[in-house]
Amino acid sequence: MNMIKIQKQDWEKGLEKLKSGYELFGPVVDKDAWEFRKLEPDQLPVLGMANTRLSAKSTVFPQSQVMFRYSLEPSKEDSGGMQAEGLDVKPRAVLGIRPCDAASFQLVKKNFDNREYPDPYWVKPFEQTTFIGFACDQPLQTCFCTSVGGGPYGEAGLDLLFSENGDHFIAKALTEKGDILAKAAGWQTEGDAAELEAKRVAAEKKISTTVATDRIKTSSVLDLFNAPFWEEIAFACLNCGTCTFSCPTCWCFDIQDEVKGTEGKRMRNWDSCMFPLFTLEGSGHNPRPKKEQRVRQRFMHKLKYYPDKYGSDVQCVGCGRCIQLCPVNIDIRQVCESMNNL
Repeated sequence: MNMIKIQKQDWEKGLEKLKSGYELFGPVVDKDAWEFRKLEPDQLPVLGMANTRLSAKSTVFPQSQVMFRYSLEPSKEDSGGMQAEGLDVKPRAVLGIRPCDAASFQLVKKNFDNREYPDPYWVKPFEQTTFIGFACDQPLQTCFCTSVGGGPYGEAGLDLLFSENGDHFIAKALTEKGDILAKAAGWQTEGDAAELEAKRVAAEKKISTTVATDRIKTSSVLDLFNAPFWEEIAFACLNCGTCTFSCPTCWCFDIQDEVKGTEGKRMRNWDSCMFPLFTLEGSGHNPRPKKEQRVRQRFMHKLKYYPDKYGSDVQCVGCGRCIQLCPVNIDIRQVCESMNNL
């Protein structure tokens, strides 16, 4: 693992060099919040902000994506056929991603990149992406990443980890992709590992929330499914879907066709298990017609079904977005406590 010291004036020069070989994505200001976007030619990522409103998952898994187009027009060369889109992906770099968001890609990968059904629309962009993390020195009160296997300086899913320290950045190259990018940017000055470690220890001490999920793993699925607290948890829920759209590990989507005349396109769009129509079948039957059932599904999937299926930790990285953004103050930490103490 190479340690690198980058003077701030060399940071911007390095980004300029990267533009010739990478499409650059990063957090930018959008009204009163920050969002991950493809950077304009003269645009720099905004570092040092709190978590973006939506996670960085859209850099690999866009909120709305055209999968292919088709035409029935006899004069068209592709008449009666389909033209795939979104599969010719150039190398890209996601700059300033927080460690919690980077870790989320490793959880989501088990769904999109598996032996039975690999999803090329997710796998190809993911494989072409270099993730440059920006360590979190000021965790929010809603952050609990250290309780779910991460941390403000977590390395899972990252190729390069940066931390700001006065007039310079200290960086750690974690993978070959990270080494290649650092060399392309001209960032080659040797850094001090002790400097980064001291900052990591200080940042982890600022995490004020702990969440226990250990008993959930050994609890019966049916006992948790039939627990008495779901009605109370769901009482205030609006089924707005804010929690799922802001969550970096939610992956549900719907596929729709948009047709005009003899031409059309097939798209996939983010969907949410919170929406009443999400499980509506063609027959008209809906296995989860009630709000309580949908709320239970969300938390059971994250905290029980996913760990049971993959033999791993919970499907949550502790970013706290759902806590911050829920309009009725439903708190996943309290749900964890209820499930863990059943």
